[in-house]
Amino acid sequence: MSVAIRVIPCLDVAAGRVVKGVNFLNLRDAGDPVELARKYYEQGADEITFLDVKATVDNRETMFETVKQTAEQVFIPLTVGGGVRSTEDVARLLGHGADKVGVNSAAIARPELIGEIADRFGAQVLVLSLDVKRSGGRFVVTTHGGREETDLDALDWAREAIERGAGEMLVNSIDADGTKKGFDLELVALMRELSSVPVIASGGAGALDHFAPAIAAGADAVLAASVFHNGELTVGDVKAALADAGVVTR
Repeated sequence: MSVAIRVIPCLDVAAGRVVKGVNFLNLRDAGDPVELARKYYEQGADEITFLDVKATVDNRETMFETVKQTAEQVFIPLTVGGGVRSTEDVARLLGHGADKVGVNSAAIARPELIGEIADRFGAQVLVLSLDVKRSGGRFVVTTHGGREETDLDALDWAREAIERGAGEMLVNSIDADGTKKGFDLELVALMRELSSVPVIASGGAGALDHFAPAIAAGADAVLAASVFHNGELTVGDVKAALADAGVVTR
């Protein structure tokens, strides 16, 4: 368990630009990723997460360049996810300046990938990204940016991934994503119960009073996107609100 709570802006990147939508749909331009990352760094962000939301082969080179430029200007941990399919992809991202790498769909397709990455680079490099949806009275994992539902139980999958070597859980509620109605606290609490590694709450942040309840539910870090990109909140605002609620941040 980390003592100090982290505040993490997330930048969804497509073709070299930051984009934002609701429930992963209707993406619109939100700016230059390197500039935004630097702005959040200056605001006091503890980490930055980049998600390559259109992780196609032609987009890949753009992403490596974005990571490299960001790492040269932003001196906090940088997590990059989206389209990571092999230990070679991880090696390249780390070589361009990423500190951690998020895996999602490829690990679901081939769970052995988790162990391969953890064995080669260490568990601390590996963030398991879970896009979770409520379905039929339980939580299931989705792939392809929330578009395709699997029959994988999200809690079972999280347990298995931790056993295989995932060093952190990025738990994103597809139902809450972009709605600005708050994090899925039930989901966060269930993940905290089973997880021996840090849990990052993602999806649904819309107001200052949404962050402390996620920490109370068991999150070690809170991640948000549109509230930062739209200029509604700054990282400093969130840290101040957490401090007022008695939460120690970095």
